[in-house]
Amino acid sequence: MDYENFFRDRISDLTRDGRYRVFANLERHAGRFPHATLRRDGHESEIVVWCSNDYLGMGQHPVVLEAMHRAIDECGAGAGGTRNISGTNHYHVQLEQELADLHGKPAALLFTAGYTANMTALSTLAARIPGCVVYSDSENHNSMIEGMRHSRSARVVFKHNDPADLERHLARTDPHLPKLVAFESVYSMDGDIAPIADLVDVAKKYNALTYIDEVHAVGMYGARGGGVSERDGQSARLDVIQGTLAKAIGVIGGYIAGSTALCDFVRSYGAGFIFSSSMPPAAAAGALASIRYLKQHPELRDQHQERAQALRNKLAAAGIPFLDAASHIVPVMVGDAKLCKLASDLLLDRGHYVQPINYPTVPVGTERLRFTPSPLHDDAMQSDLVESLVEVWDELGLRLQEAA
Repeated sequence: MDYENFFRDRISDLTRDGRYRVFANLERHAGRFPHATLRRDGHESEIVVWCSNDYLGMGQHPVVLEAMHRAIDECGAGAGGTRNISGTNHYHVQLEQELADLHGKPAALLFTAGYTANMTALSTLAARIPGCVVYSDSENHNSMIEGMRHSRSARVVFKHNDPADLERHLARTDPHLPKLVAFESVYSMDGDIAPIADLVDVAKKYNALTYIDEVHAVGMYGARGGGVSERDGQSARLDVIQGTLAKAIGVIGGYIAGSTALCDFVRSYGAGFIFSSSMPPAAAAGALASIRYLKQHPELRDQHQERAQALRNKLAAAGIPFLDAASHIVPVMVGDAKLCKLASDLLLDRGHYVQPINYPTVPVGTERLRFTPSPLHDDAMQSDLVESLVEVWDELGLRLQEAA
């Protein structure tokens, strides 16, 4: 087999279908988010970033940066090993305590990434609980799906955000088998929010463990930033709350929060935890400072929701088609992979960066531009963006909706 030709041919397939991904070479500027420098074809230009997961701009907040600088001076760069072998720094211990408190749980466990947290926790729980059946929302993230697959446990997929369909499946299962129900709070591509209380009601009725992914909600919902589960008063009823430190928290890493025994179980049996080097102390210190700040500053969450609604209002007035979701995520629908990539390129030429979202992240025919306005995207930025979108829609012959 000619391996190199095989690789090139498969990349050519992606390019032909409009699904080849090009990385934007960006330099973020501390203190000036969402502005960044774009380096392209030997040239530099200033752009506004519209698709960052640093939802609240905490990745550049002085409190976070100061904590990270201080930790580097105190502890150096790396952690020095896995958590089991010299890699547990005091900042890791403090951060786990802070995360447990954020979600009202007795314990929390850190991972190097949110993806690793989902992969490890779900695969360990489902594989190690004898006979466990996992019930998965049809729109769950790839990290959750891969964790379930890796466990080799029986998996049942229920209709998206549908407690009645979940109950139909649970009712058919042997009542003596252990069960785990896994779902997200905010689904990042459509921006819709799960009916958490109803899903938990059904799960508890059938004695199933509940596992929620709050990665797109931690820091942004709830009185202290504990996510949609905190906002809805459901945190205490959930067995596992999984989150990330790389989005609203603004740093890197992932975690689970739950009972002391459950977290210790995953710590003791989860290969993705045991064999991974721990996050740098500076990253843990930055995340710790960010969480403590967000707990005390709900006004950032209010500003964030206001900015998202302001963008939706401007899009509606201009006739740009978007999914009017209940969360902070604003998906602008294109419906064609090649046109979605072209729209992204044309917006970049006008100083606005938003990444095209194509298959396999979303189904074919639902390609989109996913906007995540932050509290720092002011009215002038939003108005300029919408004017640029109207120009791009006209240039590409895309259909506008009747203006609201």
